[in-house]
Amino acid sequence: MYNFSMEKLNEKTIKSETIYEGKVFRITSDDVILSDGYKTKREVVHHNGGVVIAAERNNKILMVKQFRYPANDVLYELPAGKLDKPNEDILSAAKRELEEETGHIAAIWASLGFIYTSPGFCTEKLYLFKASDLSFKGQHLDEGEILDFIEIDKNEVFNMIKTGKINDAKTISALMRAYKL
Repeated sequence: MYNFSMEKLNEKTIKSETIYEGKVFRITSDDVILSDGYKTKREVVHHNGGVVIAAERNNKILMVKQFRYPANDVLYELPAGKLDKPNEDILSAAKRELEEETGHIAAIWASLGFIYTSPGFCTEKLYLFKASDLSFKGQHLDEGEILDFIEIDKNEVFNMIKTGKINDAKTISALMRAYKL
């Protein structure tokens, strides 16, 4: 096992400049100094983060199917969504997203921790949850959100991961933690 000190691995920001500000994220160009004195640049995408929900009812996983423009493909995913503001309560956001995308509310919630989606250049942190004891209340998608809500047998979902039909990292991560695969 390696035993590196944190000082050796840390980087210090000397200067940070916002070079893009959009609806979902902003980008900074940062001048940093490494612990060995070397100066370099880092480009960072700053994102509020989001939530991902592994919800199960009657041995079926609640999933959504939607077109993802950057991937230019229709993906199978767990219900998920971004935090509306940096300090939004994550459980409230998870409850909101589950209801918006699937129409379901859950009586039982369990935190599954969090993941960083692309820590080499992005601050996005996704909080994972498992939801159960579900009841249907009614789906109400955000404006411009087009998706199909589907329920898929749990064993079929795991088979879809194994065969490459599900390739969404946040979905695979949440299911791994929810079902200890």
